[in-house]
Amino acid sequence: MIGVTMVAANTYEAVVERGGIRSSHRVTLSPECYRTLCGGAFTHEWVIVQVLRFLREREPHGAVADEFDVEDIRARHADFDADIVRRLGTTPASRSSA
Repeated sequence: MIGVTMVAANTYEAVVERGGIRSSHRVTLSPECYRTLCGGAFTHEWVIVQVLRFLREREPHGAVADEFDVEDIRARHADFDADIVRRLGTTPASRSSA
């Protein structure tokens, strides 16, 4: 289970429960990155759920940082945008604004 709550402008608190273990993450999602990933078609919270699912599939258990910016994940994983767009079922927005 993944729950996401907005705690400040562009900042979200995410709680991830996996295999009886719970972790919390403070996630920053800029408006530009949000538009690039989904064009405004989904809530910010749903986009972050997909980001955390992406990370859960690629990073070792316990390796997801307590605080991170989605832009840093984009920079670290070449397939990030395409994967998130696929998960959301959206058409990628222009990256020139990101």
